[in-house]
Amino acid sequence: MPAKKKKISDMKRFGHYAFIIGIVIAIIVGLIPQIRGVEAATILIILGIIVGFLNITAKETMEFLVAALVLLFASNAAAFVLSALHATLAAMWMNVVTFITPAAIIVALKTVVMLAERR
Repeated sequence: MPAKKKKISDMKRFGHYAFIIGIVIAIIVGLIPQIRGVEAATILIILGIIVGFLNITAKETMEFLVAALVLLFASNAAAFVLSALHATLAAMWMNVVTFITPAAIIVALKTVVMLAERR
């Protein structure tokens, strides 16, 4: 039994690091225009998927989905305001949205499956 708990703990830790790395990459890619592109977006999407699968527990689902929903609804307005201030800020914001969106989709799908299994 302890080996299973250690494995789950390691997976949570990996998900935690994936989240931190995703945010750092989103900021770095926003700061350096030369590395913006499909490759950077793909990395952010993959990290977002990993976070969605590994980092969000059943207890955290509702809070995460509400926060992600607010983030995604506010993203267009925030991008508009931030682009008026500076294009780099808008790029960083959109990279964060690119990272969080797949995580939110995965968590939402996991929640739908969990709710369907209850019936």
